[in-house]
Amino acid sequence: MNVPLNRWRILIVSAIINICVGAIYAFSIFALPLTKVFDVTMPDIMMAFTINAAISPIPMILGGKLVDKGGAKKAIFIGGAMFGIGFILSGLATAPWMLYITYGVITGIGQGIVYSSTIGNSVKLFPDKRGLAAGIVTAGYGGGTIVIAPIANALISGNGVQSALIMLGVTFLVIILSLGLLVKPAPAGYAPEGWTPPAAGASKGGVNVQWHEMIKKPLFYVIACLFLIGALSGMMVTANASVIGQKMFGLSAAAAALYVSLYSLSNCIGRVFWGAVSDKIGRVKCLLMIYLVIASMMLTIALTTTIAGFAVAIVGIGLCFGGTMGIFPSIVGEKFGMKYYGVNYGVTFIGYSGAAFFGPRIAGKVAAANDGMFTNAFYIALVISLVGFALTFVYKAMEKQQPKPEATKAA
Repeated sequence: MNVPLNRWRILIVSAIINICVGAIYAFSIFALPLTKVFDVTMPDIMMAFTINAAISPIPMILGGKLVDKGGAKKAIFIGGAMFGIGFILSGLATAPWMLYITYGVITGIGQGIVYSSTIGNSVKLFPDKRGLAAGIVTAGYGGGTIVIAPIANALISGNGVQSALIMLGVTFLVIILSLGLLVKPAPAGYAPEGWTPPAAGASKGGVNVQWHEMIKKPLFYVIACLFLIGALSGMMVTANASVIGQKMFGLSAAAAALYVSLYSLSNCIGRVFWGAVSDKIGRVKCLLMIYLVIASMMLTIALTTTIAGFAVAIVGIGLCFGGTMGIFPSIVGEKFGMKYYGVNYGVTFIGYSGAAFFGPRIAGKVAAANDGMFTNAFYIALVISLVGFALTFVYKAMEKQQPKPEATKAA
């Protein structure tokens, strides 16, 4: 079914919307000022972010369900409203437990709904360039911190942290809801003009599997584990990049912040780069390359004593973390079909949630046991990435056993 629409405009609009919801990862900017406002410890405040990360699969599934029913625009409105209101209410909070509800739950649910709806709709609109589309739309999300962090810093300096949260919340509401008007849902079975779906090959999708059937397949668990492994090293560095730079390489706080921005930029570029490359050479080859690069970068950061080595390592890790986030949306669509894609990707996102939960904790506990040094954590990540490399061959063997598209009619 071909319906004239400007899918590139929808993709760019979706990426800009994701820049707004990607601000969720700028929480470290607000955390220290909030500890002073409430006179509590950093762990007390960071629990709001932990709650946010822990509930992420739930809103992803909710947003995905709306997308699968043609409700991408509705999902963006609902999620965007919750996201903006969550920020506003966070600025009005008078105790940490209120932040757990506002930033942790309300903002978290809104962010997840928006993120899953923009990814799901974009991938459906680009069956011919799934990797590139997923890379671009997730790059917006990954770049949220780069764009929002300096703005938030300026607002906090001039108006205080609570006023900054309120002003950002109002701004996010206006931007997301306004741009949401430009989003059109992908028509069922959409194919861009001049593109013919591949006639054969299960690897290109065609078998539409619902989530409750998907989780019965061993392939699902392999994909979720590969997702977790690919994101784990990135989450270890995301949560600790500034501390690593200062503790292990003697950087000042200001200099470390620049390297955090470099890491975030690499993360964004990696999503587009690896997504586009995977469209050309295939997802399996990209995964193999990503896990090998992660392993080599973890060895580099563990052994180097120079700032140059640190810079090379975090750029490499950032590129691969971004690549993981850009490739797996395509893998889910190709292995389990596009009809139920939104929900299926939300369920598979538990792999990322596992990385978000365990990655920072592994790094933090190892560093705490070794006088603040993260070297042993890097070696752990290196070994885990090699496990991912080996598991990719298992995935390659299993995907060959997937049923052919002819076995099930794609709706």
